[in-house]
Amino acid sequence: MLVKKAVLKSIKDMPDYFSVDDAIERLIVLSKIENAQTEIKEGKGLITSQATKKLTKWLK
Repeated sequence: MLVKKAVLKSIKDMPDYFSVDDAIERLIVLSKIENAQTEIKEGKGLITSQATKKLTKWLK
């Protein structure tokens, strides 16, 4: 769940004029980052070597 403070900071960092799509995209990215950080804290993340092995087909 997004924290209001983080959402407000994200909006304040945007240019004076932006589309609703830009704002929604930024909030989605912010949400995904927060979810990933939570998963890492819970030990659900991958170490670099595991991630590299899983992503090999895209990294070549």
